[in-house]
Amino acid sequence: MPAPPAETIAVVAFDGISPFHLSVPCMVFGEDRTDTGAPRFRVQVCAPEPGPLATNAGFTLVVPHGLDAIRRAQIVVVPSWRDDGSPAPPALIRALQAAHRRGATVVGLCLGAFVLAEAGLLDGRPATTHWHLAAAFAKQYPKVMLQPEVLYVDDGNVLTSAGTAAGIDCCLHLLRVRYGADTANRAARRMVVAPHRQGGQAQYIQQPVPAAAERDRLTPLLEWLGRHLQTPHELDDLAQRALMSRRTFTRRFRESTGTTVGQWLQNQRLALAQRLLETTDRSVERVAADAGFGSAVLLRKHFAAAFKVSPTVYRRQFSQEAVAA
Repeated sequence: MPAPPAETIAVVAFDGISPFHLSVPCMVFGEDRTDTGAPRFRVQVCAPEPGPLATNAGFTLVVPHGLDAIRRAQIVVVPSWRDDGSPAPPALIRALQAAHRRGATVVGLCLGAFVLAEAGLLDGRPATTHWHLAAAFAKQYPKVMLQPEVLYVDDGNVLTSAGTAAGIDCCLHLLRVRYGADTANRAARRMVVAPHRQGGQAQYIQQPVPAAAERDRLTPLLEWLGRHLQTPHELDDLAQRALMSRRTFTRRFRESTGTTVGQWLQNQRLALAQRLLETTDRSVERVAADAGFGSAVLLRKHFAAAFKVSPTVYRRQFSQEAVAA
């Protein structure tokens, strides 16, 4: 059977761009992984004015494509923007609006969220951006439902991320949503990064650092929990295992992971359910038990809320047999 056509991903560059921000979507989607059976993408870096562009690292990039690349793309990524508050070129705003109208997925990484907001694509939607300019963003775009504490926001065909490395999280998430957890995990392994971080960018805002001894006590606990997801866990029992009071444990857990104990466990169990659905032929009832949901009813409820599809439909799309076909 012939391979499916490669999706085109347009990545928007600009004069003064950070090479790291530009490289994030290019690394996640652009590296040739045909030897692993992973999907192929046609990544095209474009700019309002193609040609030589300066970077903030002191060297020059040559960008071959103009904004016409956006018209042909299924995914459009604005990987960053200038931090001086300067507006985007009108031609770029129009191209993003047209891409959104025709159904393309539009992604604003880090300060790229400012460009999506300027285009009106975030009005009435949840979104995030780099914590350092979150207050300025909220003041400039009050119609956006800003969520400054998270690493990325997926609102269907519009995604935004927090700063720098959170762009990797957002792109891997998009890869996971479109092609399954196994594909995203393989990409993460190639890049030597975590396939899915559970925390929020509150971890990276300047704040007191937890005591080293308490931080160290959480690491073996998280590893142990990852091996015992099928077992119900009580908060008091986990606090005792970490040698902390319940109050200290819940506070330190949030500071370390960026989320609550219950949400962390649910996210881990959902990720395990994804892997089991993709790589085994276990029944949905067995997957629910092995992933710690207890019943197929609860698995279906939480799975649909997180991924907008049922476990059965997810398996049909992302099982090893489906990927091979």
